Amino acid sequence: MCWSATADLAAGAGIAAIGMACVTRVSRVRDLLLAALPLLLGAHQIIESVVWRSGGGAGPTTTAWAVIALPLLPVWVPLAVLLAAPARARLRLLVPAAAGLATAATLAYALVTGPVTAAVRGHTVGYGLGLPHSPLIIAGYLLATIGSLLLSGEPLLWLLGVLVAAGSVICSALWRLEFISTGCAFAAVASVVLYAWVRRRPTGPPPDGMCRVDRPTNRH
Repeated sequence: MCWSATADLAAGAGIAAIGMACVTRVSRVRDLLLAALPLLLGAHQIIESVVWRSGGGAGPTTTAWAVIALPLLPVWVPLAVLLAAPARARLRLLVPAAAGLATAATLAYALVTGPVTAAVRGHTVGYGLGLPHSPLIIAGYLLATIGSLLLSGEPLLWLLGVLVAAGSVICSALWRLEFISTGCAFAAVASVVLYAWVRRRPTGPPPDGMCRVDRPTNRH
């Protein structure tokens, strides 16, 4: 979330551009889902710019924003981390993945059975959706998204988890005060970290049954 339609649109375009760079640079299929996360975040910001310009309310754009934010992200993030993580971390990553599936199922049911609305409040947009057992759902959401990054076993993804956790606290506090929405700034930072992660990823393994052979160098 950003503080205006223009800021959301600009941030979304920039984040999506980083996502394109990540996707085109990635060399292993297992890394593709996580590398594509900035594309999803960029699309999310662009959709919200339309919500801003429409003045909030209920409708397809608000629903599209909610589908990405609510049921999609808690499935996408832990699954992407699980696929990209080293083998030693995959067993423990099943916990946030399972939490994400359960949370997403609950949120999807809420979206199907009840309308989601948006309301412009100063420099923020507030979204309303009736959720039973909200604290439990929030805990499952955080375990799925932030928890999977912290348990990934990779330093850059762990750093990303710390940044997302800090950003969630700051953004939530500012949003509750109806002062300003700063989620787009943290989404941009997260996308830059993911680009750095993609750049450091190893290339795909050689085909089964084959070994990597270094070419001999000519020595005089």
